Amino acid sequence: SYNFGTNMNFASDNTSPVPPQIIEKIKAVNDGYQISYGEDDYMYELSDRIKNIFEKDEATVFLVSTGTAANSLALACLSNPWDTIFCSPVSHLHQDECNAPEFFTGGAKLTLVGQTDKINPSELNATILSEETRGIHGPQRGPISITQVTEKGRCYSLQEIHQISEIKSKFNSKLHMDGARFGNALSALNCTAAEMTWKAGVDAVTFGCTKNGLMGVEAVIFFNNKHAREFELRRKRAGHLFSKNRYLSAQMLGYLENDLWLDLAKSANSSAKNLAALLSSLSYVKLHHQPDANIIFADMPRRMHQQLLQAGVRYYLRNGSFEGDLDESLTGRFVCSWSTTEKDIEELSAVVKKLIY
Repeated sequence: SYNFGTNMNFASDNTSPVPPQIIEKIKAVNDGYQISYGEDDYMYELSDRIKNIFEKDEATVFLVSTGTAANSLALACLSNPWDTIFCSPVSHLHQDECNAPEFFTGGAKLTLVGQTDKINPSELNATILSEETRGIHGPQRGPISITQVTEKGRCYSLQEIHQISEIKSKFNSKLHMDGARFGNALSALNCTAAEMTWKAGVDAVTFGCTKNGLMGVEAVIFFNNKHAREFELRRKRAGHLFSKNRYLSAQMLGYLENDLWLDLAKSANSSAKNLAALLSSLSYVKLHHQPDANIIFADMPRRMHQQLLQAGVRYYLRNGSFEGDLDESLTGRFVCSWSTTEKDIEELSAVVKKLIY
């Protein structure tokens, strides 16, 4: 088992600590009384701030504690139980939500598009066309969901989002963005939140924050108020309406204050670039691609994986185990967080120089 308290920890951005600014913000609101269930003063302030960041006064903002709840409840508002939701086969929706989207939508199924982490517009068009061919006997066309950053560490460009949005409009559908690593993508693309969402045709976004440092809060943003009442009811029914909502609001306010969220994402992305440069310098390591944001996939011999593990480097294997043929190539996933330091990369560099290969 891993000891996630060590340095050189590249296992996941979920394993990182919480920035001290967030802890201080929680302390700051921990005084006196506030109206419960999302009617706190801090939630109103937060809603205004998010509307300003996304340049959309008509936007409606809701908080939940997990990405699973955020994605599933948002999609439940965008689809009917008899619809199908179009997503990538390696999306979090399909691989890591324990069928929560199907559960919260009341039965909407997932239809997988293509074979990779990014939805190809032409494949999406063909896949949507293949549905609604059996009248009432088959699933109806529902929303499209894209992941930004993808589970393979790549970003959808603004052009790609626009292309997918054009197809959405063609079929009178909706476009949802699972922005689990929203800040990392925004930093990588060097664009505004509005440009990456509603200006590109996105109808709803999960504004992910936990992977970028927060204790546990995600925002669901609809870019009009059509689904506001429905989301409120679904959130309550699902058990995700917090009584002491101010502690969720506080995390988000601290996150957005002085653009901390962007600084955290930039730091993680920068560390990933440095780590990628180190791994790329080794002849026996092959990166799947240069990182768009803060996730790296690298193939290397099992021998190297064993030596890195023994030296205290923490990350996940994506195929196979640490035991077996020493020369067999296995894929490791390395994730940098806001708390990844130059010292972590330097220590890893020192370890690499001592590898026996």
